[in-house]
Amino acid sequence: MDNKTLILVVDDDPDLVEAISMKLESENYRVAKAYDGIQAWDRIRQERPNLIILDVMMPNKNGYQVCDELKKDPQYSNITVVLLTAVGESVTSTKYTHMDGKTALADEFIPKPIDLDSLMEIVKDYTR
Repeated sequence: MDNKTLILVVDDDPDLVEAISMKLESENYRVAKAYDGIQAWDRIRQERPNLIILDVMMPNKNGYQVCDELKKDPQYSNITVVLLTAVGESVTSTKYTHMDGKTALADEFIPKPIDLDSLMEIVKDYTR
């Protein structure tokens, strides 16, 4: 595996960001972190990650918006996006909808709570 592969982890839950980051680092990935959609864009422009693990429900700019903007921008559209979503269970009580999920151009979707081993398999598949 190329140990230069950079993964951006974006979630408003610092504990989850840390858990995912530690797992990725143990597999020799480089990790960048962001805690909302605005920070995510700053990191994307600064560091151009190979893959982004992106939460849907975040303040300032949600994961669907970030993913949509990314995939429509020719400069960044080839970056793999894995969306983390807990929307399924809470869709009636949030402003996020299944339609957003169906129209999002993400490469992969992972339900929350996430299984780190499953997430690592997906990351490996996309970074080989």
